[in-house]
Amino acid sequence: MSETPPVTTRRRSIGSVSRAKLLRWTTQHPTAFTWCESEDFMEAAKDHYFSNMQRPSLWLCLERYLTDGNDRAVEAFEYLEDFEQYFGFPGPIRMARIKELLAENDPSNDLMESVHEVGEQLGKPPKHEKPYEFEVLVVSGIGESQSELDWQENMCQSQDASEMKYSIVFVRRFVKALVAILVNPKIQSVILIDNFYECTELDGPLVDNLLGYDLLVSSWQQKAKAGPSHAVIHCLIAAIKGIRPELDMFLITDRISESTELSSMVRRTFFPNEEFHHELNAAILGCLQQRTRTPFFSALTNYAKRPIGVFHALAISRGSSLLKSHWVYEFLNFYGVNLFNAESSATCGGLDSLLDPTGCIKVAQELAAVAFQAQHTLFVTNGTSTANKIVHQGLLCPQDIVLVDRDCHKSHHYGFVHCGALPSYLDAYPLHDFSMYGGVSLRDIKKRLLTYKQYGMLHQVKMLCLTNCTFDGIVYNVIRVIEECLAIKPDLCFLWDEAWFAYAGFNPVLGRRTAMGAARLLAKMFTMSEYKAQCNSFHRDHGHLLTDNPADHEKLLETRLYPDPSKAVLRVYSTQSIHKSLTAFRQGSMIHVFDQRFKGGTELSFHEAYYAHTSTSPNYQILASLDVGRSQMQLEGFEFVLESLEHAMQLRKAVGRSPNMGKWFSFLDVDDLIPKEFRTDSGVERYVDHEGNCTRFETAWMSDDEFVLDPTRLTLFTGRMGVNGHQFKVDWLMDKCSIQVNKTSRNSVLFQTNIGTTYSSVAYLIQSLRKCVHLFQEEITNTGGGEDLRWKLQVANLTTNPPVLPNFTAFHPYFTRSTGAVGTEGDMRMAYYLAFADENCEYVSLSEAHERVAKGEALAGTTFTIPYPPGFPIIVPGQLVSAAILDFIIKLDVKEIHGFTPEYGLRVFKAAVLKY
Repeated sequence: MSETPPVTTRRRSIGSVSRAKLLRWTTQHPTAFTWCESEDFMEAAKDHYFSNMQRPSLWLCLERYLTDGNDRAVEAFEYLEDFEQYFGFPGPIRMARIKELLAENDPSNDLMESVHEVGEQLGKPPKHEKPYEFEVLVVSGIGESQSELDWQENMCQSQDASEMKYSIVFVRRFVKALVAILVNPKIQSVILIDNFYECTELDGPLVDNLLGYDLLVSSWQQKAKAGPSHAVIHCLIAAIKGIRPELDMFLITDRISESTELSSMVRRTFFPNEEFHHELNAAILGCLQQRTRTPFFSALTNYAKRPIGVFHALAISRGSSLLKSHWVYEFLNFYGVNLFNAESSATCGGLDSLLDPTGCIKVAQELAAVAFQAQHTLFVTNGTSTANKIVHQGLLCPQDIVLVDRDCHKSHHYGFVHCGALPSYLDAYPLHDFSMYGGVSLRDIKKRLLTYKQYGMLHQVKMLCLTNCTFDGIVYNVIRVIEECLAIKPDLCFLWDEAWFAYAGFNPVLGRRTAMGAARLLAKMFTMSEYKAQCNSFHRDHGHLLTDNPADHEKLLETRLYPDPSKAVLRVYSTQSIHKSLTAFRQGSMIHVFDQRFKGGTELSFHEAYYAHTSTSPNYQILASLDVGRSQMQLEGFEFVLESLEHAMQLRKAVGRSPNMGKWFSFLDVDDLIPKEFRTDSGVERYVDHEGNCTRFETAWMSDDEFVLDPTRLTLFTGRMGVNGHQFKVDWLMDKCSIQVNKTSRNSVLFQTNIGTTYSSVAYLIQSLRKCVHLFQEEITNTGGGEDLRWKLQVANLTTNPPVLPNFTAFHPYFTRSTGAVGTEGDMRMAYYLAFADENCEYVSLSEAHERVAKGEALAGTTFTIPYPPGFPIIVPGQLVSAAILDFIIKLDVKEIHGFTPEYGLRVFKAAVLKY
């Protein structure tokens, strides 16, 4: 910096003006400085999990340097310059101008104004008006003569006054193309110029803060480098489609490819020696408009605008019954007239039937299947509870055996009652300290399948049903589970309850562990010669062990199994509560199907089940929200999921770095929730270390670990406060801070970030947690500084000697007579309906039940007994009651237990009824 007096004076003058602008800007956009607590620019930049998510605050930090006359302004700009090359704004001209002014040590306002303008523009909230703006990536080889400015000029001339406009991002290297689509979520289309691509690695600070660089960039770079030069463009196309499948790709080449797969990935090909810019522009806008389509929502809005005369249900349609009212008109005012104009029972006039769609609903479901990488998708308007029952009834027959996680959602248990299938319950690994379960080990799943094989009953096993991810964030290695199970039973069906996991498919790291992502990847792997060779090698070396001999089975339990691709059939189903994590009204759900036997096979029975459980009067607002939510995720899903991950990691870090908060509570991490034996491949122990520094969660997610932890599920342990989860949820979070959470355990509460989470809401949560600590410390001080005996007992109760989570026992022999049970399967349907007659049942107190069980009496429950928390059935109809179950109910000390009334006791079958 110049040290001459005039420049110093001017700098201070500029600083005073800039500080005023800075104050005004941060008042209008308070979230920009959420995480920039350090005055040091570089320290603040490195403090973000994804540095590109904080561009507005980083630019404003640069402005601070300039305002204060800090010599590190040039260094800061160079850091920004490293990743601004991947964005259309500020663009190369503006960046070059700022760089020039910095080099000249510009004493005027030009430099400050330029930097401030960029920061202000980036910090503005989204425009809810047309034209919509996006960016297009142009990837060129080193031999391409046209520059970025040439492309900007040619494509801008082709754009007319449409509803959309775009700017160009221009890169020349293979690696930079992949970095661009990872770092810039505004990119919606990619133009690939078939030329010679340089396949060298990328270094610099950007790599450290990039999503899954090793798998998503470096591995593809190595593959391209190892192959012939003419195949690099094919590798690049496959890489882009694998990372962000929603992007539209256009290829400029003078070669004709014979690859059908490549042709399916590229929207359109252009010849380089022709004038193609106008057609290319039309193709870019046309393809993007396909993703913005909302066929049902658009049909509904058009219908609502028509002057329809209603002479059928509904009286409330078009608000007619409310407009006439003297008393309840406020209902119309609260919701607005559009809601009631769109409330209809019509299936014509541009609308469609959910039960037998042929028009806009059919198209909406087809678009959803593409977005979620399914073969087929069906909308469900009464929640994933119903979606689960549809899948069970559509695939299962009476006496079919289902391997199922015992602590799955109650809708699965009721679904087995409906369809008459026999549940063979599997126990997930317990987390006794927190009164919650994790997932079912692959070893236990294989062992159960091999047991059925040993006894000649494998043909009865129809389905494996698991929760992915669990309420507490435990996620399976879906690919490996499917692979190893198909090695034992090649036609096994899989139902993955992904009620809380709908967002994961829109992130290339998380998506690998979703049902549809895994199924699509496996379908491709099954056709690859390298994979077939690997499978053949396994069957050559270990195939002789796939017998009915239990001694061979023990060896298989310790062996990585591979299916026979020529025999294995992928039959994968997923149910998702779209409303839980994406944009949709409550109860908006979807069923995704990837079943190679669906067409011409189970399609008919599946649709019969869909008819049985789907209302003939579906809520059109829910259907419209599913349509809109799908479109949003195809356009913004990648960006919003990144943001939710950023928010989650910053929350973990904020609590982990605070000694004051850490004294009383902490977020449970990987080593708390996943035992070491299930994460041997990655060795990851924590997402935030004990000093409060983030590690890369992608390391675990891209490994072969059996389980991983969803970063967005944040379980706060409250035991050290002596406050149970319910108390912290109600008395502290809601009553003192107006913070809403739902799921609790005896010593924890669960927070979760989603695509609706904002920087402001995260900042408010951190502020609220600090407030809770402050109020709690005051309370402790006022009651004797932690010497209160009752408080000490409560802390001890919540941190030591927890209630032992009971395993599933077995069904009473009366309900296994016709099944020939070798696992834990039983006829729960029979028990469920037998309990309808009161004369078959009796009530016993917990103490009496304890005495009778101790004497060896076989007590069998008559209902689903579900304590909240933890929220899973500890007794199902027909199950034997054990001392461990009774101890758990007593020690759990919760007020809400469905299926159990304390004043009456436990409802069980009379011994005389169960004689056989």
